[in-house]
Amino acid sequence: MGTPETSREPCPDRILDDIGGAFGMGAVGGSAFHFLKGLYNSPKGDRLIGATQAVRLNAPRIGGSFAVWGGLFSSFDCTMVYVRQKEDPWNSIVAGAATGGFLAMRQGFAASARSAAFGGVLLALIEGAGIALNKFLSAQQPMPIMMDEMPPQTPENSDSNKSWFGGIFGGAKEEEKNTSGGSDVKILESFDAPPVPNFEYK
Repeated sequence: MGTPETSREPCPDRILDDIGGAFGMGAVGGSAFHFLKGLYNSPKGDRLIGATQAVRLNAPRIGGSFAVWGGLFSSFDCTMVYVRQKEDPWNSIVAGAATGGFLAMRQGFAASARSAAFGGVLLALIEGAGIALNKFLSAQQPMPIMMDEMPPQTPENSDSNKSWFGGIFGGAKEEEKNTSGGSDVKILESFDAPPVPNFEYK
């Protein structure tokens, strides 16, 4: 299982990917939120028309705001990757703080500092939760079961032919002597090969 840093796009393409993903997420979430809000606030009989108008007016704006945030975040993240020459959660934390501070810059230094602190803490919580979830899921994966290969069951080593007394009463293995060298030869049966056909003319 790949970590969130290794499963993302490479850095120049990551910016466009995050802009599109953030716009889609904001547009879909904003559509659902403003559709329900339009249904609730519209007068009876015009609820569906009011809900669709609310979605048409507000969903692109929320999607654009999310896209700006995602683009800035990815730009700062890629800058940190280029400066530090490594990918780790600290890049995302610093990028979240820089994005929050940059977006609140027009409201003054104090508001920008508060927003930067909030962005850094939020990204630290998200990264910590992702790391904890990654460790939990990797610990839950079962280890592969290693089984020793059992020998094939032949009449010589099958359990049905073994006696309690270890072959005292006729359960011993039969062995044949080789006529040329006098060494022991064990008869092995092949279970895989089919019988060879005989094509002799009778």
